[in-house]
Amino acid sequence: MSGTRPVRALVRSERAATSLDDLVAASAGALDVRIVDYADEDGIRQAGEGCPVWVHLVGILKESKRARYADAHEGSCEVLARAAEKASAARIVYISILGSRPDAKNACLASKGRAEAILMGAATPVTTLRVPLVLGPDELAAAALRGQATAPVAFLTRGGATLEQPIDERDLVRAIQAAADLPADEEGGLDLAGPESLTHRALVARVAGVLGRPAPRVLPVPLLAVQGLAGLFEAISAEPPVTRAMLGVLEHDDAIDPAPSCRRLGLELTPLDETLRHVFGAPSPPPSPEPS
Repeated sequence: MSGTRPVRALVRSERAATSLDDLVAASAGALDVRIVDYADEDGIRQAGEGCPVWVHLVGILKESKRARYADAHEGSCEVLARAAEKASAARIVYISILGSRPDAKNACLASKGRAEAILMGAATPVTTLRVPLVLGPDELAAAALRGQATAPVAFLTRGGATLEQPIDERDLVRAIQAAADLPADEEGGLDLAGPESLTHRALVARVAGVLGRPAPRVLPVPLLAVQGLAGLFEAISAEPPVTRAMLGVLEHDDAIDPAPSCRRLGLELTPLDETLRHVFGAPSPPPSPEPS
């Protein structure tokens, strides 16, 4: 985003700030990184002074004893809303999860839904972008997909029956930029996703094809077995590798029509095959020869 306007990024730790050093160096002064605790209302207000648009990316997929949904979602939004009002921000753009709503049965989606409601009730106009799986070269999801696509055997929950509708990370950045420029009287939530909805199994096969490999043999893992294992991890570990709520988000079926949101944002989505080539490093196909 720093290619079109200056960006001030707020991170919680020195380690996170250091991870952005290369971007800062390449930004020619357009990226300014500040270390601020997300619960520090006054610190956030001071850091946000002079920034007309605030983009809120904070959120967690996996809850643990040290990181609670209520703190990461509702708590951070309450602090942000008060700080944004005091700093006279013109708009907040909030990134949420497709399927989030306050009455959702899933704890993560319900928490994100309540966080959305907090921002909608605040003084600063807000646009919420609810998105599914985001694909980019450095995303954890891309590494997981690569691992599944290159394995001889892929153990997939329910055989990979979950519907995915991945969005290109570049499209999400463009959507954030467009949301930041919406008229002051336009606010609310937008459901946004990629141009194709397909099963996770089919997505793994598509990735394998982009990498020039045969699709792996799929061995289905029963959902109840994975849920039981996740429940066990929750009971015995302060930092479980997977939780039942996290699994519920990952197994959520995403199949929406993104056209209305794209029209509102003036956004043209990147075709899935182009996204996969971008993410997994495969070259684009050569152009078709001109007819003689």
